[in-house]
Parts: sequence; C-alpha cells; structure tokens
Amino acid sequence: MALSRGFRHARTLLPLIFSAYCLSIPALRAQGPENVLLIVNDRSAVSKTIGEYYARKRGVPQANICRIQAETAEEISRDDYDRTVALPIRRCLERRGIVDSVLYLVTTLETPLKISGTPELNGTAASVDSELALLYSDIKQNKPHRLEGVIPNPFFGRENLPFKHPDFPIYLVTRLAAYDFSGVRDMIDRSMKAENKGKFVIDAKFPIPEEGDNWLIAAAQKLPQDRVILDHSFAVLYEQKDVIGYASWGSNDTNHHRRFLGFKWLPGAIMTEFVSTNARTFHKPPDGWNITNNWSHPETWWMGAPQTLSADYILEGATGASGHVYEPYLAFNPRPDVLLPAYYRGRNLAESYYLSIPALSWQNIVLGDPLCSLGKP
Repeated sequence: MALSRGFRHARTLLPLIFSAYCLSIPALRAQGPENVLLIVNDRSAVSKTIGEYYARKRGVPQANICRIQAETAEEISRDDYDRTVALPIRRCLERRGIVDSVLYLVTTLETPLKISGTPELNGTAASVDSELALLYSDIKQNKPHRLEGVIPNPFFGRENLPFKHPDFPIYLVTRLAAYDFSGVRDMIDRSMKAENKGKFVIDAKFPIPEEGDNWLIAAAQKLPQDRVILDHSFAVLYEQKDVIGYASWGSNDTNHHRRFLGFKWLPGAIMTEFVSTNARTFHKPPDGWNITNNWSHPETWWMGAPQTLSADYILEGATGASGHVYEPYLAFNPRPDVLLPAYYRGRNLAESYYLSIPALSWQNIVLGDPLCSLGKP
C-alpha cells in the first residue's frame, strides 16, 4: 500500500492525536428499548414478522410498538406519507405519552421507503426515515417543517454531547430492512453479539485526495492505528477479514467492479460509502447482476441505477449500513470521520450515524438496530 510523504509524516502524530481526542469525550448515557418506538406496517406480513422478532429480542414494551396501515410500495406520495405514516406515528407518541422518552424510531421492511417530489437541492423528494426524524420538532412546534431542500441536523458533529430530548429536537430513525426476513433476522442477531474488536477498512479513491478522500483519511487518523487498514491508491480493497467498520466511494470508484467485496464481517460491523442511489430499493437483484459505472446503458441497471446497493452489504454480513434513496450530493453524505470514531468509542449505531449526517428532510437512511453498540474500547 503506497502512502504519500505527507501522510507518512502525519502517521507519526496519529497516536498523540487519537489520545487527545479520546480524553475529550465525556461518559455517555446508555439507552434501552424503552427509548425505541417500533413501527410495524400491518399491511405487510414481513413487516409484522420483523416487528415481532425485534420486539422479542430487544424486549421492546408493547406500548412502544406502533402499528400503521400504509402501502407496501417503496415510493409513495407526500399526501400518503402525511396521512398513512406521519400522522398515525404522531398519534402513537402523543396518546401514549412517550413523545419525549422515545429517542429512536425504527421502521421495518415494507414500510414505505421514499417520498416522491421535485428533484435537486431545493426539491421536496426525500426518504421517509429522514422526514420522520423531524416529527419531534413538528409535534413540539405544532406545525410542519418546510419541505424544500435540506434542514440542518442539530445533532451533526456534536460528538461530546449525549443525545437526549429536548436538547436535540429530533428522532433518530433507523430501518430494519434487507432483501427478506432472514436477512433482517440475521442483522438483528448480529447486533446482539457486537464486540469492540476487528479492523476499520477505509478505502480512499485517489492518491491525490479530493474532498471525500480527506474525510476518509481523517477517519483513519481518529482511530487506533493498529485497528485501521487504509488504502488511498487506485486499488480497491477486497477479501478483508475481521471487518468491524468500512468506508469508501463504493461504485463511484471507477476501479470497483465487484458487487460484493468478499469481506468477512464481524457482528456489529457497519459501513458507509459515497454513493447516491444505494438505498433506492430492497428488491433483490438477480444473482448474476453486477454493478457498473455506466449510466449510458439502462439495460444493465437494477431498479433505476447501476450503482452499489446498501442491502448487499447486509446480505454479505454487515450489521449496519447507510444509504440514499435519491441523489444526496456529496456534502450531505455521512461523514466517515465522525461515524467510525463515534462507533468505536461506544456510541450506539443510531447515534453514530446521525452524528455524521449533516442534513435532515433529505435522502439518507440508516439500516440497523439503533441500540447496537460495540461498547467501550
């Protein structure tokens, strides 16, 4: 693995940087199933099965299970979102008196995934989960948030503060979703076995860094060096073992030609990548389908794009994943230099991801059990 002279010099400072970084972190309060609202779509058999399994495994109180009657289609209209998703969830929270005690909303497979709307930076299209994150502030202000463009995430980058209400007026929303129930079941089971061990694999794209590569390299600098595998050559890292965290450009690296990385993921492993459509669907591609970088041949795409799929990482053995339902733009991707160090230090999965996501009412989703944690290093 070739390193630039500047990066080799920086590595001599990494132990000092890492030690100072850890000393600045206060103790964080643990959260539990009483802080979760589990959302089950009663029109979907798989959603109900996932809800029953997760509630049993995590001990979610019955009062914290919210049943809705929504379409099972992945994309719905804004009116349908308001009427069949947001409103019944709000009623669950208000009528049960758990608006403030609930910190995490957990959606399930075949709960609507994305809301149709206008595209581009000032558009109204968004993921269901990112809109639900603002339900807390909508309730408290008793008025809906604006729909055009992004809304800054008040928790973004607040690495030294515990997540609690009313300090942060949002919910952290994660999704228990994969290609099928067995995939979600295995993801949940892995979350219960998470341990703070293994390697953080960080794969930058170019020897001369651009913005996203700088974030990847910064992530490596904030992690203990004996637990980091970093490459910023043209090569793509495949066939890695004992992986607990992964960040890369995914299929936006033009040298990335394999649908699956061939990793051996440890229980609790998470990933993120700079890819615009990786959460576009949870319909499983044919076994012979492969990613490409070619937007000129739609006959080679799967469900509207040629890019990598977040659900493939779960299928291969990851426990948590990020993704985007529509184009997010690089600036609003999760920041790996926040995500991976937070998770390493013992933040749970939901908090680690939302610390790293700059904006809400946008395209982001997070796959996984919000309570999954590696524990302290």
